[in-house]
Amino acid sequence: MLHTASGEAGPKVTVVIPTLNEARNLPHVFSRLPEGLHEVVVVDGHSVDDTLTVARQLRPDARIVMQNRSGKGNALACGFAAATGDIIAMVDADGSADPAEIPRFVDALLDGADFAKGTRFADGGGSADITHIRRLGNRFFSVFFNLCYGARYSDLCYGFNVFWRSHVPALDLDVTSPPPERSDGRLWGDGFEIETLMHVRIAKAGLIVTEVPSYEHKRIHGTSNLSAFGDGIRVLRIILTERRRTKRSTTSRNSAESYSPRDAVSQQLYDSQVTSAVPGELD
Repeated sequence: MLHTASGEAGPKVTVVIPTLNEARNLPHVFSRLPEGLHEVVVVDGHSVDDTLTVARQLRPDARIVMQNRSGKGNALACGFAAATGDIIAMVDADGSADPAEIPRFVDALLDGADFAKGTRFADGGGSADITHIRRLGNRFFSVFFNLCYGARYSDLCYGFNVFWRSHVPALDLDVTSPPPERSDGRLWGDGFEIETLMHVRIAKAGLIVTEVPSYEHKRIHGTSNLSAFGDGIRVLRIILTERRRTKRSTTSRNSAESYSPRDAVSQQLYDSQVTSAVPGELD
């Protein structure tokens, strides 16, 4: 059983690690995993290198899950569905996030949070990898998201997050649909925009979020598939589209709540009149 940062025995923790050709990075990532984890779930995007072989060699007890579509978001969703621990920790396989920080996140949950979100922009956090353009973009999206959803995030797009597994249904992530026929084979939220979509759903559910300082390291090997412009557009679409959906659902709910028994009687009288005027029209 994992021990928290304070040294006490904690709840069962599942670490979900999405992978795509990360064979050279896994030795470092696995070496930084804390002792006492309940399970490690490696969700692979059909790597063409030795990712799965290395994962099994380094950690024979690791559970291997093959994602059913493509993209980081879909990989994480598949991992969440497979997890059996009380807590889920999202850890990138490129070495940028330090799994040794997980107990600090778990402490935040034990202190009452539903979701512990990593931030590079609080005391004790930082980044050796973020560019000036990405920093500005992340700042813009954080402020815009906060205005739209009444949140107080300092680092919306950072992907190191830990949360209670009982809140997975609130995220409403699709793990059963097959890939769409269009070229990229992805559904809504299947890409790097997944963190933003998760936080939208968290805000809608009214969950308690605590930010936890975290340090982002440079990717050890390989190159990132992240596109500052392309993924930035998808993040913006998530914020705007989910906001419109929230407004529509609120309007529909308010209309339903304002529908009184008198309305029902009036509707019945109207229906009977129409039926008398046009026999058989409504059959």
